[in-house]
Amino acid sequence: MDEESSQGAPNGSPAETPMRATYDRIAEHFASTREYPWPEVTAFLGGEPEGDVDSAAEAALGDGANLAGDDPESGATGRTDRLGLDLGCGNGRHCESLAGVVERVVGVDASGGLLATARERSRNRGFEDSLGLVQADAAALPLRSGVVDVAVYVATLHHLRPRARRVASLSELARVLAPGGRALVSAWSTAHDRFDETEGFDTTVPWTLPGGERVDRFYHSTIPRSSRPIWPKATSAWSRTSSPAATVTPSSRGNSARE
Repeated sequence: MDEESSQGAPNGSPAETPMRATYDRIAEHFASTREYPWPEVTAFLGGEPEGDVDSAAEAALGDGANLAGDDPESGATGRTDRLGLDLGCGNGRHCESLAGVVERVVGVDASGGLLATARERSRNRGFEDSLGLVQADAAALPLRSGVVDVAVYVATLHHLRPRARRVASLSELARVLAPGGRALVSAWSTAHDRFDETEGFDTTVPWTLPGGERVDRFYHSTIPRSSRPIWPKATSAWSRTSSPAATVTPSSRGNSARE
């Protein structure tokens, strides 16, 4: 989900929705189970992952964010004022990863509760000065076009409904990417071995709070259509200079930290 600014939710912050209410309800417990970045995000950003990266994911990631080098196709060169975006930033664990490789990071989430946990994490981990948190809808980003050098959009796309909002969020991500900018996107997919379905479908997956209360969360599982290698736990990276790669999905079993 997303974050509000340090002065509270700004004008134009997302209206109350079932998804926002759900993650506000479970924010503290959810955040406590999301300590470490995905190995695939670490690999995408050029780091050494703690944990295994699936071989199919490695192929899908290609050369990752390419933050260290120039992009001959777009003409972009190495810079020292790069902006990272964590779309659906939750507790900020991937904001922290981005802050290690770019100078400025924007974390966006619809849930003010999750954004509060991201703010606390940034203060405790020492990356508060490079982080801006914004409570906003992924389908209507309050960012200028062409300003983001690297983006991470993981474990959020499949929570959006209806389909038009999922499509709009991807269009918004493409809009804010700078020429040569790259993004890593994940979504649940029917390619995952937990599903028998061959068509996209909607479902709910409960989150279990301490004490046993179960809070349903909406998910859409989509059909992978990418010509790139399909890894049923995350999507391939794509660049502003090419068409967005379609879908693949994170593995999510119960309260899995890979959501």
